[in-house]
Amino acid sequence: MTSPSRRAEFFVDEAQYLSLYPRTTGDERRMLADFLAAQRATLVTKCSGLEKELARRSVEPSTLSLLGLVRHLAGVERRWFRQALAGQDVPRLFFTEENPDEDFDGAVADAAVVAEAWEAWRAEVAFAERYVEEAPDLDVEGQNPWLGTVSLRWVLIHMIEEYARHNGHADLLRERIDGAKGL
Repeated sequence: MTSPSRRAEFFVDEAQYLSLYPRTTGDERRMLADFLAAQRATLVTKCSGLEKELARRSVEPSTLSLLGLVRHLAGVERRWFRQALAGQDVPRLFFTEENPDEDFDGAVADAAVVAEAWEAWRAEVAFAERYVEEAPDLDVEGQNPWLGTVSLRWVLIHMIEEYARHNGHADLLRERIDGAKGL
């Protein structure tokens, strides 16, 4: 994977890098689920080897941090899969009416906060993966308070976009923390 023109080496090895690529053939559901899984794995990789550093802010006055992204994406997973598609009446994660930015504001360098974020994120991802696997097709619909009716297909595409955008932020955050670049 190295090239004389590469500006920096990846902070993971070639095998781990290639393992993040989704399958290149398959039906639509499998392809979308694989691309989303790859984006989720990328987030985990960008956070790997860090604990309290996950809460480090990018630059003042921004509250953006890797831990904030984990908390934010746990909430996004819940909003789309549990609330919108499954219709569950569950509270939002890392959010209050008084502080709608609690996902980032509450991302502090405390082991319990870090553990809670990862536990919530893993639980929401597991729910979403089961939901996608068990759905009869990609045309299953749910309701979103802002957009109205949404299909599972649309939610999967949106989630891939959501993770891809935030993984770009995670690139810069990780580089700021320890200089690790790539992937």
